[in-house]
Amino acid sequence: MAEWISFVANPNFNLVEKCLKFAQILEYPDLDIEKYIQKINQMGLSLKESTNDVKNPTYLISILNEFFFDKLGFFGDVEDYYNPKNNFLNEVIDKKSGIPITLCILYSEIAKFIGLKLKIIGFPSHVLVKYSEEMILDPFHDGRLVDIDDLQEILDNNFDGQIEFEPEFLDEINSEKILVRLARNLKTSYSQSYAHEKALRCVNMALAIEPESPEDIRDKGILEEKLLNHEASLKYLNLYLEINPNGEDVDYILELIRNIKTRINQ
Repeated sequence: MAEWISFVANPNFNLVEKCLKFAQILEYPDLDIEKYIQKINQMGLSLKESTNDVKNPTYLISILNEFFFDKLGFFGDVEDYYNPKNNFLNEVIDKKSGIPITLCILYSEIAKFIGLKLKIIGFPSHVLVKYSEEMILDPFHDGRLVDIDDLQEILDNNFDGQIEFEPEFLDEINSEKILVRLARNLKTSYSQSYAHEKALRCVNMALAIEPESPEDIRDKGILEEKLLNHEASLKYLNLYLEINPNGEDVDYILELIRNIKTRINQ
């Protein structure tokens, strides 16, 4: 974990390098990071060669979309959305499909080669990119332009109509937030397939960046319990209750703590 912390904190590494390091630490110890950097560079240079000196952003975005989705063949993985591989940039590059967050990372990186500065925005449940406040793009759906109605529809689909659109949902997020989001995605995927040790590693990687995150402290406690590490589980579940005493799941966590103590005393 020390290697991860130092890598994330190093300003000499960009988001793509950190995402590849994330993959290397979690799943691909033999991953050649430089090889994938070169693959991205080759894609970007190929795009640059196919454009002229026009600086109109709408035109450039149309060229980017044609290149990224039509020529290279990238697409949103609707069929196998929750596959853990969709969170690893090397896998997304190899199989040409991914989820919103990984496609946004790659799409915005390649856009730089033609002078397009796209910002990654942490829209709830569906990461997007923006060129400006009026130009919001969805790389998961072929780089389509989305408006307020589209954004509300995404929220309705993912939160059962419980969340109303807020302007701050379109705020840019930094590299650390993106990496935490990837770690949480993977934690969920691994937990659903009962790979609790891998899920715990993801939580630890998120906590290395946001050590006071209530969500990750709680999940660390829950995962430690599943791995029968009772003392560690109690430590993190009690810490969660201290920092988030009014959480909606407090009753569940209290019951879990009681059950763990009962098992310890048997």
